Amino acid sequence: MSKPLQRPPKKDPQKRTVLPTLPPFMRSRKMLAFTAAAAEGVLKLQQCRACSHIFYPAREACPKCWSMDLSWEAAPEGGELITETTLRTSINTYFRERMPWRVGTVQLDAGPSVLAHIHGDVEEYARVRVIARTDKSGQGVLMALPEKETPNMADDPQLRTLTCDPKYRRVLITDGRTELGQATAKAMANAGASLIFVGIAEDWRPYPGSEELKAIPGVEIMPLDITDTISVQELAGEIGGKTDILINTAEYVRPGSTMERDGIVTARDEMEINYFGLMRLIQAFGPGMKFRGADGDNSACAWVNLLSVYALSNWSAYGTTSASQAAAYSLSQCLRAEMAGSGVKVLNVLFGPLEESWRQPLPPPKVTPERLASTIVHALQQGFENVTLGPVAEDVMRRYREDPMVLERELAQIQMG
Repeated sequence: MSKPLQRPPKKDPQKRTVLPTLPPFMRSRKMLAFTAAAAEGVLKLQQCRACSHIFYPAREACPKCWSMDLSWEAAPEGGELITETTLRTSINTYFRERMPWRVGTVQLDAGPSVLAHIHGDVEEYARVRVIARTDKSGQGVLMALPEKETPNMADDPQLRTLTCDPKYRRVLITDGRTELGQATAKAMANAGASLIFVGIAEDWRPYPGSEELKAIPGVEIMPLDITDTISVQELAGEIGGKTDILINTAEYVRPGSTMERDGIVTARDEMEINYFGLMRLIQAFGPGMKFRGADGDNSACAWVNLLSVYALSNWSAYGTTSASQAAAYSLSQCLRAEMAGSGVKVLNVLFGPLEESWRQPLPPPKVTPERLASTIVHALQQGFENVTLGPVAEDVMRRYREDPMVLERELAQIQMG
């Protein structure tokens, strides 16, 4: 049984901050497809289209019939632990700082045998559930979990290195004026976050739900206006060294395409919050979080960006908003590259139409703020890096993966209709 995680003590400022170290991170281009699936929490293995043989690790040709006609297919997670050992020393700095470390060989139900990290609650020769996740180097790895849930399972040290569980961590939510920001604060409190900093711009100005927000356990209201560089930098100077998870809930949404607008004022406001606001946050909070990516149970672990799925392909009904979201999505990809190797995961949540006032004319199905907030918590607990939420977003994502150019034409036809 996993030992329950204890609330981390306050960091001693006189002690050295542990610098990020990396597990082995070199992967072939073929294996990066496995990593891309692991970022979404999906276990995918290569399968030969000629003989249907399933194998691991990734190869250029089928080891059975030598065909090069291969595909990546989702595989069942079941398997059986057939060998295991506990490492107590290592030449790799990353593992040496985290000993003991349990590894073993699992015979997957899908066919191949794989080397995997082993959860502490897995018994010898037991049935297991194998998950694919990204590790501290940002590469896909396998971990064997108990087939059934066990007490305090999420507190296992090896599993916790692959996830960003909010339990006992300090969270910054950038905009608490909205229903989404307030729902996210409640979800983080329910997930066990120790401190929840909630940014409020112009806190002298009343807003719905303010009293309920302040009553949430662990919430601290902080002055934050992401359109003001000084405001962002001042807050980073105050709590930047304490922020373990940053969730950017700030958003500016207005319907309309470019020709329906008179001037660029609204478009500038969209860019100011959706794009430049994100850039200010990255410049102010990014370096500190990157530096603290290996600081034990006090470490920074996740940056969460909430983006419209139309960041992938513009929908002219919300044309300039989609353009600003696309810019933010591209910036988020840049942030992921900059955070690579630090241990801080960049989680992008692409969602469909949100149930809020500026999207009120849109027909259902929509995503409620509460559902989006619970999805953020789940994604952090599971260690995902990419999440698509809602039927509309899932449909757009499926079409985007099939052919982005066709999706562009389809969205144009929707507007014509």
